[in-house]
Amino acid sequence: MREGNALQVFYDEKLVGTLAMTADHKAAFQYSEEWIENGFPISPFSLPLKKQVFVPTKDYFDGLFGVFADSLPDNWGRLLLDRLLRAHKQNPDKLTVLDRLAIVGKSGMGALTYYPEKKIDEQYGDVDLDELAEQCRKILNTEYSDRLDELYRLGGTSGGASPKIMTTVNGEEWIIKFPAHVDGENAGKMEYDYSCCAKKCGIIMSETRLFPSENCEGYFGIKRFDRISDKNGTKRIHMLTAAALLELNFEQPSLDYHSLMKLTKILTRDNEKDMREMFRRMCFNVFAHNRDDHSKNFTYLYDDEKDRWSLSPAYDLTYSNTYYGEHTTTVDGNGRNPGRKELLTVGIAAGMKKEVCIESMDMVEKCVKNMLGRYL
Repeated sequence: MREGNALQVFYDEKLVGTLAMTADHKAAFQYSEEWIENGFPISPFSLPLKKQVFVPTKDYFDGLFGVFADSLPDNWGRLLLDRLLRAHKQNPDKLTVLDRLAIVGKSGMGALTYYPEKKIDEQYGDVDLDELAEQCRKILNTEYSDRLDELYRLGGTSGGASPKIMTTVNGEEWIIKFPAHVDGENAGKMEYDYSCCAKKCGIIMSETRLFPSENCEGYFGIKRFDRISDKNGTKRIHMLTAAALLELNFEQPSLDYHSLMKLTKILTRDNEKDMREMFRRMCFNVFAHNRDDHSKNFTYLYDDEKDRWSLSPAYDLTYSNTYYGEHTTTVDGNGRNPGRKELLTVGIAAGMKKEVCIESMDMVEKCVKNMLGRYL
């Protein structure tokens, strides 16, 4: 592959391969020879462990394969970066996707890192959640904020559309969210209640917390699952969203829970625990009215010691509508008003026993009604 306008991809300080722009603005990828001998396919369906140049065929990841697009920030982080670049008299429209990955460098979600890094001057300050929430509101309202550098440092490489920061709490890495335009001021309390209910439903969640505020009922925080702290420091965990794995445009309704169950079955090698987990999440999203269940809201983690994929803890569980009023991921083809019939059909088609499906549906539906009834 041609050198120049190229970026090296690393995993745990080992060279995975090289990204380089093609003439038609696609980011081609090639594994390093050492990685082919000793590594694993970083995206099992799109990038098998072969000695060849891979070129993406889809356009909606800005010419990237989904695994690398997962490293880039979504709407909030992109907005912050573009504002910050303009504040530094730089034109964000002139950045290529490789430039943006270089800016992410070692600070992105998941385990992949990019070299050489592009550094942006940042100013550091104390973290006051209410003050940062106000600065986020100003930015969303296109008003001037003098805390832009700090906001980018804290949240510029995070995923999702909501304003958020990534910070350390008692030596562990957390994400703390602030209300967006469409959210009420107490959206944090609602998402916290949803997380508590999900745990009660047997759904695997990272630790969650409601951080105190003088302006609202609190800010929702969740401990990051792509970082594990131990006696040797912090280990980065390789992760892939369903959107990245299947090369899907998460902004378009392009997925059904039949496909998610099948993906879980194939990727986790028919792990019954993960199959039941995905089924419970589908039930929760239906009964708790979480309709923003798009393909970036389901993630899989890779354990390099066991050479095994598993479902990540659940996240982004809250009351939500879409602009067209349907689930982004349909349930047996039904996005508008799926219910027990569709849930059962999906479960049985995935090979689950009918009585197991009914037991899960009953438990999740009852728990949601008891704990989240005031939101529904």
